[in-house]
Formats: sequence, C-alpha cells, structure tokens
Amino acid sequence: MAYTTVDKSTSHFNVIKWTGTSSSPINVTGFGFNPDFIWNKYANGAGDHQQYDAVRGATKMLVSNNNNAESTNANGVTAFISDGFTAGSDINVNGGISIAHGWKANGVGSANTTGTINTTYTSANTTAGISIIKWTGTGSTGTIGHGLGKVPGLMIVKRLDSSSDWRVFHRKAGSGSPSHKQLFLNGTGAEDDDNTIWNDTDPTSSVLTVGTNTGSNASGGTYIAYVFAEIPGFSKFGKYRTNNNVTDGPFIYCGFRPAFVIAKQLSSAGYNWVMWNNKLNPINRSQFFHHHPNTNDTWVDNTNMIDMLSNGFRLKDYQTATNGGSDTISFIAFAEAPLVGSNNVPAVAR
Repeated sequence: MAYTTVDKSTSHFNVIKWTGTSSSPINVTGFGFNPDFIWNKYANGAGDHQQYDAVRGATKMLVSNNNNAESTNANGVTAFISDGFTAGSDINVNGGISIAHGWKANGVGSANTTGTINTTYTSANTTAGISIIKWTGTGSTGTIGHGLGKVPGLMIVKRLDSSSDWRVFHRKAGSGSPSHKQLFLNGTGAEDDDNTIWNDTDPTSSVLTVGTNTGSNASGGTYIAYVFAEIPGFSKFGKYRTNNNVTDGPFIYCGFRPAFVIAKQLSSAGYNWVMWNNKLNPINRSQFFHHHPNTNDTWVDNTNMIDMLSNGFRLKDYQTATNGGSDTISFIAFAEAPLVGSNNVPAVAR
C-alpha cells in the first residue's frame, strides 16, 4: 500500500556536504531543486549556524545559536541559484567541511490575507508541507495565513528587527497534541508555558495564531517563520520516552529513512539540542557526528548515539540529552527516502 505522496524526498529537502576552497565566492550545488531556505554550518570547526531564505533575500542572515536580530552578511549566502546557492568567504572556509540543509518552498511568494494579520510574503510548498512567512506585528492577538492547507506541526519563529529568542512551536511539546508550549532554539531550556506566544490557540489548516508576546507579535516588529506540516513518508515531528539503555535505546518509527534528525529534551532544562544528518554519517557505526543548533561548536564525534534505519531511528547511548533517565524528548525528522512510495517499492536499509 502506498504510504506517501512524496516519492522523492530530495525534490523538496536535501543535505549537502561541501568543502571550502581558496577562492570566493563559489557555487554549492547538488540539492536537486532550487532551495528557498538554507541552514549552513561549518562542520569541522567552530562557526555559527547560519540561516538564509529566499523570502528575506540573499545575504540576510540569522543565527540559531544566538538571539541576534537579522544582519547583512555580504560574504555569507550571496545568491540563491539553480540547484544550490553561492557561498562567500565567510562560510567558504578553505579546506573546511560544511553542511548545508536546504528546503524548497515556493520562491519569494506573495502576500497572504487569509488571517487578521496580512503577511508581507507567504512562500508555500503544499506538497511537502513547507512554508516561509514574513509579517509585521500588530501588538494585538491575531491570525496569520501560512498557505499550507494542512495543520502545522512545527513552527520556528524569529523576530528580525531586534534581539529576541527563537520561538519553536512543536506539536508534541506539552501534554496536548498540538500543544501551546514553546521551546527556544537558541537555548537549553525545557518547554515553556507562556500563553502570550501562541495565545493558547492551535494552528489550523489555514492560519497560525500569535498573541501579544514580543517574540511573535510586537507592534511594528518584523518576523520570519519557517512552518512545516507533517507529511507521511517525508517529515515527522514527535516525541519519545528515554530508557537510559546504552545498547538498546528506544526505536522511533518515522515511516521513512531519515536524512536529518534534531532532538530536544522537553522535561528538563540545561540540555543542548542535538542534530544529526546523513552526510556526515553516511553509515551507522560506533561513532556518530552531531552538532548543537544552539551553540557554534565544532562537530562532536565521541559517542555511539543513533542508528538511522529504513523506517526511523534508534538511540544507542544513555546521553541525558537524548536517552538519559526517564525523560521525554521531542524530535524533528526529514526523510532521505520514504519507507514505501506510491509505487509500493520499499526503501532499503543502509
């Protein structure tokens, strides 16, 4: 039986491992589509997690490991091009390995007037459940059109015009499903219950709700949101319980072979976000590279933490951030390939 409408995940999301040169700028290609949202990290050295998108335009940089306002980086991602992007000298480290994650939305997009707060741009890929939204806050509770036609399970919001924490809505944060709690992408805190951020209101298939919190809706403030609806066989936003077992950790079913996984401790504060991908880790082995989206540290390769499988992933260590004690961990996963596509051909293990 067919499981997904997205037979080829790499038409909408991909991870590129690239090596810097002594010449700048260079074109980084190989995504298989024109990416509209780029998350780039210098992998084997300290460097910021830099985010760029086609809605705000090339050179407009955000950094997930701090709460800084948007800045212009003339030597970062300098252009969005067919099959990739152009990298300037700030991210083109000679001989250095970098990882670029790319999502396909719908270019710059256009204004969306579905909600009570009109967007400047809404760029939506309804097939893969990916939307990029930009708006100006009103200071009063309102709704914003996301253009997906499906209920979002993940929303990452950042204020652009001043310093402000990255706010994350995850459908499994808190006791509800969806939940009204928030996480902070640039921090180590546990889930936070603030009814002014989403106004304690679930997103719908057409709009998301923002309250009066300056992190999402200050009067005159400008915002960007990366919004994702869960698509079977392509994306999964869930949670799991840890078991503190170093050899037989929890298995998390996704319905696809993951290309990208992020985990975050929900119930306890003080733990980093943990991020894996299939390019730094092309095979399952005794060591596994990972990064922390909330820090600028180099890759970490000191523990057997995860196996990526044809239908999900399994935790392999008792690290508290991902499988320690008896805690609840949220996760975000995007596919390398579906378990079963519309042609009923199953993915193979690696």
